[in-house]
Amino acid sequence: MLFSDWLTVLVVGWLVIIVPGPNMLVVFRNAITHSRRAGVLTAVGLAAGNLVHITYCLIGIGVLISQSIMLFNVVKLAGAAYLIYLGIKSLQAQPRAVDVDKNMPSELSSLAAIRTGFLTDLLNPKATLFFLALFTQIIRPETAVSARIGYGLTIVALEFILLAGLACVIGQPRVRAQFNVVSHWIERATGVVLIGLGLRVAFARAIR
Repeated sequence: MLFSDWLTVLVVGWLVIIVPGPNMLVVFRNAITHSRRAGVLTAVGLAAGNLVHITYCLIGIGVLISQSIMLFNVVKLAGAAYLIYLGIKSLQAQPRAVDVDKNMPSELSSLAAIRTGFLTDLLNPKATLFFLALFTQIIRPETAVSARIGYGLTIVALEFILLAGLACVIGQPRVRAQFNVVSHWIERATGVVLIGLGLRVAFARAIR
């Protein structure tokens, strides 16, 4: 693994992850409205979704998806529908009381949190295009399999660390308590953004 190539993956991956998008929004939403644990588990699901994208991109299947209008549109519309669904659920948020002195269990089960993260990332067709664009710049025929795996795992680990860190900060009981009065408005605003992102994905042009 060339250090310069690995550094490229690290820097580009970091820049993409910190830009607000569906992944960051669902972590923020689950951490602020449920718990720190729910936010971290959502990050686990997002990392797992990334792992799927990276795996098929590295073995070349991503090329087929990016060049097939039908397959691209199927993934695109499924992802858009899921983002819109999450947005609609967020718009239905109601005021809730949070007792910071009690260790209240998350309303979101572990499986539901992981599933939300996994599907949000998996159904995002732009992830396929990003990984294809990145890997085609640094991977050459002579690049060892171990190096390719290392590049992929770097992205997975980076996304989890950054988003789980966000969840740990946002999901602290006292931080959540500060947002308590307006938390339902924050969730509703998040819902509007998610719906907007879903519509944007739905109307994205397929690669021809």
